[in-house]
Amino acid sequence: MVNKNKSKTTEEKILAAARKVFTTKGMTGARMQDIADEAGMNKALLHYYFKDKDKLFENVFLAEAQKFFPKINAIFNSEETLFDKIRNFVSEYIDEILSNPDLPWFVLNEMNRDPEQFLFKVWGKENLPKPAKLLAQVEQEVKAGIIKPISPVHLLMNMISLTIFPFVGKPMFLYNLRISEKQFREIMEQRKKEIPEFIINAIKK
Repeated sequence: MVNKNKSKTTEEKILAAARKVFTTKGMTGARMQDIADEAGMNKALLHYYFKDKDKLFENVFLAEAQKFFPKINAIFNSEETLFDKIRNFVSEYIDEILSNPDLPWFVLNEMNRDPEQFLFKVWGKENLPKPAKLLAQVEQEVKAGIIKPISPVHLLMNMISLTIFPFVGKPMFLYNLRISEKQFREIMEQRKKEIPEFIINAIKK
């Protein structure tokens, strides 16, 4: 009989190894043998806990992505003001990545390897990202004189890049700025307010 505590420890070890391999190699490039090697076990034991790579992939990243990205869709399609959408988007994104720091690298790898397949796995056929309402809202507020003229696409890109880049460039910031992991997290918590206000102040009249 398998000891439950030992079983849980082994499973956690496998998931940590899979996270590392998937982050560096992506779903397509990763092999079960790579994950077994990273976890320090033979492939037979790995298959005992997880039958195939797809199941591991879902456990490590895909399930999290499937929970997270619809939240962003909900923000895009809400009835809130544009400024509130910007604030909620940034806050939601930063909270998610602080909880799942490898998620940006995973998404970047998968989007570069096979964007269509990745989006299908995350969203399915009927639930693709729908930023159209947000983009139309930007155009309406420009016409109404509420905000300065700005391309809706550029605004969306600014929101995404200002939020995600610090996580992607995190090693560089830790090394060059001589800050600790704790300090980095504190800075990112501050950026939940700093980024939206920076964007809003740049576009409002």
